[in-house]
Amino acid sequence: MQTLIDRLFQGERLTQKEFQALVLCEDQGALELLFQRAKERTEEVFGNHVYIRGLIEISSYCKQDCFYCGLRCSNKKAQRYRLSPEVILATCEQGYEMGFRTFVLQGGEDDFYTDEQMCDLIREICLSCPGSAVTLSFGEKSRRSYEAFRKAGASRYLLRHETATAEHFSRLHPPGQRLDSRMEALSALKELGFQVGAGFMVGSPFQTAEHLAADLYFLQEFRPHMVGIGPFIPHTDTPFGKYAAGDSQQTVKMIAITRGILPGALIPATTALATLSQGSRLQALQAGANVVMPNLSPNEVRVKYNLYNNKLSTGTESAQMLEALRNELAGCGRKMDLSRGDSPLWKA
Repeated sequence: MQTLIDRLFQGERLTQKEFQALVLCEDQGALELLFQRAKERTEEVFGNHVYIRGLIEISSYCKQDCFYCGLRCSNKKAQRYRLSPEVILATCEQGYEMGFRTFVLQGGEDDFYTDEQMCDLIREICLSCPGSAVTLSFGEKSRRSYEAFRKAGASRYLLRHETATAEHFSRLHPPGQRLDSRMEALSALKELGFQVGAGFMVGSPFQTAEHLAADLYFLQEFRPHMVGIGPFIPHTDTPFGKYAAGDSQQTVKMIAITRGILPGALIPATTALATLSQGSRLQALQAGANVVMPNLSPNEVRVKYNLYNNKLSTGTESAQMLEALRNELAGCGRKMDLSRGDSPLWKA
């Protein structure tokens, strides 16, 4: 196993079977080596910096019906809201005063906001918050929409592929959603010059080690600039409400392997990971993760953006506790960095 880990961090391409061996590895010595190599590689590229992004959850409406998500359109118990462009802009301006230089606008696939409205908002954020990066995460859109967002000033787009295996994708989504459509969207985003974020869940229903190996192999081939990896956490009001949550340690392992594949990637220690296990976020930051996204959303809507059960929305997930986050990171030898923090894999 050590030889395989050595090859990974020497930049060698691995086969899907070799990735599967890493996924299945339970040898404690090998895992400690993997985590240490991931930590060292992160520090070689980024130093001890952890990049802080201001997350704004703009809408809990979604036209899609993913079986795992609390925002799915069939969930009649979901609390729905939309932030107005004026509120979104004001929230960015407040974050800018606090020092944030990246804003992540995230929402369900909600056609309420037209491309024209969104482009106007992006331009206003760029004018009001000079030097900031605007990141979008609205799911699958047309190439024309992506192109308009890019021209308006957005520089990053997060679109997790969720699973790189078509058969598995079909078990997580209704028939109208297809993996090839997701992959086409990711390719279009990259062609248009976005910093592109892919990613997947760990421990989702029906997932196997082979599926995870396929996810890692996809990352090796596609080479996104950002990778979001979080554990599956069930939501009571979904078809997967009674399934077990993913494993936090397996999630940290996937982060460490991803750091070996993509030394220059931006990899968040996700809210889902922090929700599942209190100490897992810090563990992830010691094993390859280098991004944290405090929630800038207005307090009254945070509980309504309910992707999964018991989502963390207070404490150091709240921007009001920024100083606590700074101290938390310092305690594990990490430095909070509020700058844009672009991926070195990306060329503007």
